[in-house]
Amino acid sequence: MATVTLKGNNIHTLGNLPETGSKAQDFTMTKVDLSPATLSDYSGQKIVLNIFPSIDTGTCAQSVRQFNQEAAELENTKVLCISKDLPFAQARFCGAEGIANVEMLSDFRDGNFGKTYAVEFTDGPLQTLLSRAVVVLNENGEVVYTEQVPETVDEPNYKAALEALMDA
Repeated sequence: MATVTLKGNNIHTLGNLPETGSKAQDFTMTKVDLSPATLSDYSGQKIVLNIFPSIDTGTCAQSVRQFNQEAAELENTKVLCISKDLPFAQARFCGAEGIANVEMLSDFRDGNFGKTYAVEFTDGPLQTLLSRAVVVLNENGEVVYTEQVPETVDEPNYKAALEALMDA
């Protein structure tokens, strides 16, 4: 169990992020067009998993905007923005914001991603949503960087994630 805060109050996740050097576990989530997406769909590419509670909060929306901007310049890289928001809400946000360089994935169907990657909140007002975290994978599907953001309302360290991506 990992402990993070929400506006200074302790809340917990199911566990810790995957270990650096480990093989990323496969998942199945839902794209905005309601089709399934699995990790193996992105085989051979570098991947940024931008994980957050809800697209309808300022910090989460900003992380999608920031990674969208950065992703435009990255080769052989996919940025997957992951939440439990319904695919309809994710599509609405991307359309309104002109988001085109990242892919939105929803864990709403069974919550398996949140459980597998241990980012599901187990208590507090965000219980069952996903904690703010970043996981970077190399082309071989190995974890090269993780960040569990300690204060949920704070943004992730974009620079560190992108540097790890470049070094992958």
